[in-house]
Amino acid sequence: MARARFSIFAAGLAAAAAMFAMPAAAQADELQSSFDRALGTELRQPQTFEAIYAGSFQQRIAELAEPSRGRIGVAAVDLATGEEIMVLGDQLFPMASTSKIAVAAAYLEMVEKERFSLTSEFPLLLPIRSAKFSSARAPVRKGQYMPAIDLIEIMITRSSNPATDALLAAVGGPDIVNEWVRRQGIADFSINRDIATLVRDDGEYNPATHIDSRDAATPRAMARLLAGLYRGDFLSDESRRVLLGAMSRTVTGKRRIVAHIPAEARVSHKTGSLNNTSSDIGLIECPDGRTIAVAIYVTGQGTRLAREERIAAIARALYDGFAVRAQQQDPMRNWASAPYSNGG
Repeated sequence: MARARFSIFAAGLAAAAAMFAMPAAAQADELQSSFDRALGTELRQPQTFEAIYAGSFQQRIAELAEPSRGRIGVAAVDLATGEEIMVLGDQLFPMASTSKIAVAAAYLEMVEKERFSLTSEFPLLLPIRSAKFSSARAPVRKGQYMPAIDLIEIMITRSSNPATDALLAAVGGPDIVNEWVRRQGIADFSINRDIATLVRDDGEYNPATHIDSRDAATPRAMARLLAGLYRGDFLSDESRRVLLGAMSRTVTGKRRIVAHIPAEARVSHKTGSLNNTSSDIGLIECPDGRTIAVAIYVTGQGTRLAREERIAAIARALYDGFAVRAQQQDPMRNWASAPYSNGG
């Protein structure tokens, strides 16, 4: 069924090939409409660029996320003001390693329920070489045993795939993580394979022109996940400190969200990379006390460096734009009094 739906979508893309001679704003409008028609997410109002992205702030983000060289999805929420910015926010994008935040959260809930502890040990699950698509699950072998707290640290800070698969197996597999996410009231999120299989079979589709519903989420869903984790809605204070603390120590993605954010701000994030797609999701804690939840998914653009540059530019534009809007809305407010300021 999924293949049939996206075959229709691919045909629509072919028919829209001529749009790339249009101005950038018209391209963005047309491609938005193509994806929305395929997924049933059409806006009820006429699909003009100005109607979708009214206001200079929204337009600036939409221009940076224009899709002529590959789909770009953005969702950002200022947790102090509640203002949201979305570009293709309800379309599915490959999560890649950004899904690891949900794996860690599902495990931490089991710690809270005393099924496991942070010192429980599990083996790294190391991939064994195998041909693409040769099995439903890529073969793995057990490696070094490590405490869960260390597995969480390296799966978030260094994006370790063997550590992620260790915890994914411990919690009971992708379905358990999906169920945890659903219980938080978040839809449009699905882990379908372990990381070893996801990486081995990567490249089956081009995410710039094809939407694969497997191992995918919408930017809106990921921004909601980040917001709930930051606010303490989903986990205990101790679990929250473990997860957000690891995210604050991430060493991957130096050219992504963190690249152009001022040093006085704090970024806690998780990157993701697969064939022709790069992503970064995280929390930007601003000097004035506001926190912005950001999810950016970029496909195409020609090179990984170009994708990373696009992520960095969008992140800085969000940072600047939300700062201006906050001052416009309430110039006398002391944002530093916002709940969970400088948390993690």
